[in-house]
Amino acid sequence: MRIAILGAGSLGTIVGAYLSDGGMDVELIDTYEAHVQALNEKGAKVVGTTEFTAPVKAITPQQKSGTYDLVLLLTKQLYNRAVLEELLPFLHEDSVVCSLQNGIPEQSVADVVGEHRVIAGSVEFGATFIEPGVSQLTTEYTQFKKYAFQIGELNGEMTERIEQIKTVLDHVGGTHVSDNLVGTKWSKLLINNAFSGLSAALNGEYGHILDDEVGIVSAVHIADETIKVGHANGIQFATMSGFDIASLELHSAADIPERVRTFRTMMEPSRLLKASMLQDLEKQRKTEIQYINGVVPQHAVGTGIATPFNDLVVKLVQEAEARQGVPTFEENIRLFAQLIETETVK
Repeated sequence: MRIAILGAGSLGTIVGAYLSDGGMDVELIDTYEAHVQALNEKGAKVVGTTEFTAPVKAITPQQKSGTYDLVLLLTKQLYNRAVLEELLPFLHEDSVVCSLQNGIPEQSVADVVGEHRVIAGSVEFGATFIEPGVSQLTTEYTQFKKYAFQIGELNGEMTERIEQIKTVLDHVGGTHVSDNLVGTKWSKLLINNAFSGLSAALNGEYGHILDDEVGIVSAVHIADETIKVGHANGIQFATMSGFDIASLELHSAADIPERVRTFRTMMEPSRLLKASMLQDLEKQRKTEIQYINGVVPQHAVGTGIATPFNDLVVKLVQEAEARQGVPTFEENIRLFAQLIETETVK
């Protein structure tokens, strides 16, 4: 099987290292030429909660050739149409494009490459790009090896190709097949909304959110909004890492302390993670905030459900984008404290 990792950033570098080390025929494709050069010359180096280096083959998009049997899509959604249209000549009829992007991009991917080629996936570990050729695994190693991915067919069927792709991805870490891919993607969206969104809006690692009372309570409210909007759209949330995500919904303010304890336990292995959207802000790049927290207010239209916490995250990240800077934790956490107080009064 010939495999392409399209978007070999922080996550793609780690995936490529493990697949190459496992004997897979894999090419890491990225636009960052210094990164491509370092990968070819020194190998893909993984640091953080584990450490190893694997020789890999890396190319720029212009160097693609032949056709790929499996494409692991890890680019930013911002560039999907252009990236996928450039990919089309390198797909054959039975090629599979596995979307491992944040959010719920599968329909837009299918619109370009064809629905029959698309399977969906959820990455369940975190990583930070350190320098060309080097990526930091920020999820605790045993957790990473147990739960690295969820994948599945868009219609929930168990197929021969999904089993084959599971075998491939098991070289990286524990890969679980879901018969409820939409629910899986919404569950991952919830975690991204609650922690990646706040990480970007506050300028902090997940641990800063876990340790700050306003931060963690805000994460609880973001999760609650996501669940309520998902349910209003007929979504059945899938379990993640064996945990019932839907159980995070708030039924009254009295539930908040228990939800805080649950989040602190569940997210402790990821406390070192810094959101890729925050890394984008640091590099003065546009983020995927409209495809993450922005999904909730978009799907709330017509439901009568208010989404003030997701709205505030989107607002703060977009403001940082506009001024090409990063947020200030102390300043923005006060805005979330004010919002919590307002919601408590209602």
